[in-house]
Amino acid sequence: MEARGNKVAFGSPGIEPRWSHSNKEGVGTAYSADSRLWFTLWRGIVTEVYYHRIDRPQLRDLEFLLTDGESRFDEEKRDLRTTTEQSSDHALAYRTVGEPSEGGYRLHKEVIVAPHLPCLLLRTRLEVQDPNLADRLRLFVLAAPHLSVGGWSNTATVYDLMGRTILAAEKDGVALALAASVPFSRASVGFVGASDGWTDLSAHRTLAWEFDRAPNGNVALTGEVPASAARDFTLGLAFGETIQSAVARLFQALSLPFAEHHRRYVEQWGRAKGRDPRLARMSRDAGKLYRASHSVLLAHEDKLYPGAFIASLSIPWGTARSDQERGGYHLVWTRDMVHAATALLACGSLEGPLRALVYLATRQRPDGGFPQNFWVDGTPYYQGLQLDEVALPILLAHHLREANGLREFDPTSMVIGAARFLVEHAPVTQQDRWEEVSGFSPSTLATTIAALTLAARFSRVRGDNATADFVEEYADYLDAHLESWTVTSRGTLVPGISRHYVRIRPASVANPTPNERGEMDPVRLPNNPPGTPDTFPASEVVDSGFLDLVRYGVRPAGDPLIEDSVRVVDAVLRADTPLGPAWRRYNHDGYGQRDDGGPYVDWGVGRAWPLLTGERGHFEIARGRPAGPYIEAMERFATSTGLLTEQVWDAQDLPNLHLWRGRPTEAAMPLVWAHAEYLTLLRSAADGRVFDLLPAVAERYGHGNHRRPVRAVWTFSRRPATVAPEEPLRVIADQPFRLRASDDEWRTHSDLDSSETGLALHYVDLPALGAAGRSWSFTFFWPIADRWEGTNYRTSAVG
Repeated sequence: MEARGNKVAFGSPGIEPRWSHSNKEGVGTAYSADSRLWFTLWRGIVTEVYYHRIDRPQLRDLEFLLTDGESRFDEEKRDLRTTTEQSSDHALAYRTVGEPSEGGYRLHKEVIVAPHLPCLLLRTRLEVQDPNLADRLRLFVLAAPHLSVGGWSNTATVYDLMGRTILAAEKDGVALALAASVPFSRASVGFVGASDGWTDLSAHRTLAWEFDRAPNGNVALTGEVPASAARDFTLGLAFGETIQSAVARLFQALSLPFAEHHRRYVEQWGRAKGRDPRLARMSRDAGKLYRASHSVLLAHEDKLYPGAFIASLSIPWGTARSDQERGGYHLVWTRDMVHAATALLACGSLEGPLRALVYLATRQRPDGGFPQNFWVDGTPYYQGLQLDEVALPILLAHHLREANGLREFDPTSMVIGAARFLVEHAPVTQQDRWEEVSGFSPSTLATTIAALTLAARFSRVRGDNATADFVEEYADYLDAHLESWTVTSRGTLVPGISRHYVRIRPASVANPTPNERGEMDPVRLPNNPPGTPDTFPASEVVDSGFLDLVRYGVRPAGDPLIEDSVRVVDAVLRADTPLGPAWRRYNHDGYGQRDDGGPYVDWGVGRAWPLLTGERGHFEIARGRPAGPYIEAMERFATSTGLLTEQVWDAQDLPNLHLWRGRPTEAAMPLVWAHAEYLTLLRSAADGRVFDLLPAVAERYGHGNHRRPVRAVWTFSRRPATVAPEEPLRVIADQPFRLRASDDEWRTHSDLDSSETGLALHYVDLPALGAAGRSWSFTFFWPIADRWEGTNYRTSAVG
């Protein structure tokens, strides 16, 4: 292939690239794994398109421009009022209709992906109603490549091939090709903000410039559809490793009628229906959001790395973010992924959840942990440590085993590795589930206790009862200290309720002797506006994460402390909107749309989250109360196309910024976690019990059985300075050791060889000191290295 000519566009390299809006109206992909292409819609236009992995956005947007050649210039996303609807109950196929406010014409589109090719297809029909426009209205397509996850360094070229003009772009081994079922009458490429088609058409109402190349910059592609053909044509956007491969796929896709592609596309998605009809009956919208949510979850799984579910096909506040911020939400978060897989299980599906578990097992680090988040190939992105993300895969493994869904896959080694990591690193997590603060988190501890209880069951199935006992006793230790770590007795948020769970008791993972008793240290919160306080009493910062204690069975729903904490959360965090109640993450949250409607950039105001409405619905079920109002609220929060947002606007309406109470902000949409929460809530309502409730956990802790004698635990990550006189002390290390210990200030001592567990951890048990004021002093000898630790450690008994 050769370029049409050698006329190079001016204005290199173009303005700084940005991503598109995050609050989508649609997301789609072919159900077949052959077609590794995903698309999103916003205000009727195509925004990010992902290829060949679900974490690789390759396009900022694709839209139409219309002119009358003289005075009129309409941009689809700004000047047309658009409605978008699904064209099928299950398939992620969409119809859009756009019309300018003054009327005159309608632009109809149907959007799908070729069922077996990485090619986006838009069947387009221009319906001109104003006779004065019939012969004058001209239609142009405008596309903005952001190949290899970035707008810089793209090269755009116009090609002529087989009597057809092809618009193409390439960068770093990725290429795209754009053409229609009818030839473009004119075409150009240029640098955004200088010589691109939008700049040209807005100034001249016609393509005054026709450039053949725009090398190495932020570029855009523009093609004119002949007026005679604009009444009905198909636009194709195909991807490949080279321009030649992209063009071949483009021509292959356009060689078949759109109707045939559409029929196959819908047939494929018909094979992916949820398998539990009760869930649709539990809905308040005749199953509309149920069907959409199920398809949305499936659409967020990668096809090159099966089982990798990302958090969202979106980049929150993308228009305010440089494309140098590569992550967005198109990354794997183990937490979001396990919620998605569990929701698919709740819908009666076993295949996707098993793929997710196998994928996670192959991404587990040698130490048993998981990165905070990562690209689908396993490359870490953020570097934080979140203990709930290590614990949750154990819960998924358990659910699959209980559902007879493991087939020939044995996840025991993954479970044991994760349990080892939790024993070594709990109870302090570097980040809680909101990814911001280090300390003792009720939500994280609930998930950790549940996971360790289930890990012990895996060990027993293997016949290793000693390791099972070891793991259970560690879970007992966490459980016994839960309230002392995470409950304040000095709360003032609600008169009459001084004792309640806090969001987190701050502590650093770098400090092995944190403040665990008495008054909590202040907590520093990120994302607050400049010049405002960012440090608050930990006793005065709350979230609803403690509800995970009920969800998994660690505490009963009727526990008075749980009930009081719910009252505090409702008083402080509940946001009542015209569409229903939602809850903010925590007070003083700065992650969200600003009060003036501006985007979150470094700071903002935390808004209400629909997924927390679902979590509250689960609590109501656990209390024996109906969840219908919460199901209905989530359905009303959804868009007409069945998408749930991360955050809804909870302040006074700002119509000029399209912000209305209960409607989406510019945070992530769709949010996989929110859709998963909704589906799981439907299943819980259908069962009359919380789907995530773990009987083994509830039997051990949730029925008033959690007050049992426990061992205090000493590890190198947590070295308690004090223990209760009646508590034995277990000393744990990650290699064999001999413990030299004395309970009489080294007048005498004993040498004790460690015992090994199936976790590859080693321990020595010291008896209870028996009386306040006595102490254990000890040090380590490491046989493998043939050396002494060189440091004496001390733990004292206090009454």
